[in-house]
Amino acid sequence: MKTLLDLVKIRITALATITTSFGYIMYSGALEWGVIPPSLGIFLVACSSAAINQYQDSDIDGMMKRTRNRPIPSGKLTKAQVLLIAAFLAVAGSAILLIFNSWLEMSLALLAMVWYNVIYTPMKRRNPFAVVPGSIIGSIPPVVGWIAAGGDLFAPESIFLAFFFFIWQIPHFWLLLLFLDKDYTRTGIPTIKTRFNEVQLARITFAWIFATAISGLLFPVFHLVNGWAAVIVIVASVGALVFYSVRLLRYDTRHLAFKKAFMGINFFVLFLVIVISIDKLMPKGLF
Repeated sequence: MKTLLDLVKIRITALATITTSFGYIMYSGALEWGVIPPSLGIFLVACSSAAINQYQDSDIDGMMKRTRNRPIPSGKLTKAQVLLIAAFLAVAGSAILLIFNSWLEMSLALLAMVWYNVIYTPMKRRNPFAVVPGSIIGSIPPVVGWIAAGGDLFAPESIFLAFFFFIWQIPHFWLLLLFLDKDYTRTGIPTIKTRFNEVQLARITFAWIFATAISGLLFPVFHLVNGWAAVIVIVASVGALVFYSVRLLRYDTRHLAFKKAFMGINFFVLFLVIVISIDKLMPKGLF
C-alpha cells in the first residue's frame, strides 16, 4: 500500500481533491453527496498523472536523495507496472467525471493531466522558469468543483478561484526548488539559482508570496465569504504571512529560510480553504 501511495504522490493528489471540494462548496454552499464524483474523479486522474510523472522522471529520481526510494528507482515497481496502474486510474477517473458530471469536467481534468505530463515535465528539464506555466495545473481542480456544483466556467468567481490557486502554485514550486537546490543540481536540471543572485532571489520570492497573500483578500470582494469573522481571519492571515516572510527581504536566503517560507505559504492557503469553507457552510456565515 505504501508503494502505491508513494507512486501517486498522495499528499499532492489529496490537495487536488481538497481544492476540487473547495470549488464545489464555493458555489453550492453545501457539503452534499454531489461533491464526491468530481473530487474522486479529479483524485484518480491526478494519481494517474503523478504515476506517469514518476515514469518520466525515473532517471533523475534515482539521482536525488529525496526521490531515490520512489517505486521505480528503488525497484519496487517496473515501468510497465506503473504505466498499467496509470492507465487504469486515468480511465476510472475520466469515467466517473463523464458519467456523474459531464464532458466538460472530464475534459478539464484531462487537460490538467496533459499539461503536467506533456508540457511541464519535459519543460522543467530545460527551463528554470517552467514552474510558471506549470502552475496552471493547480488552478484547474477548484474550477472543476465549481462547475460540477452548477457554476459557470467563465463566472468571475470561477476565474478568481483559478487565479488564486495559480498564483499560489508559483511560490510553492519556486520555494520547493530553492530549498532542494542541491538535489536538483545533481541531476543537471537548471534551477533559478543559476539565473539570479541571492538579493534578487529574495526579492522575487517575497514578491510572489506577497501576491499570493494579497490575492487572498479578494475572497470577500468576489462574495465568496459571508461572515465578518471570516473576513477578519483572512485579513489577519494575510498580515501574518507577509510579516512571516519579510525575513526574505533581509536577504536571508539560507536553506532554512526557504523551507520555512514554503511551509508558511502552504499553511496559509490550507488555513484559508478551511476557514472559508466553514464560513460558506454556515447559513449566515462565520458569525
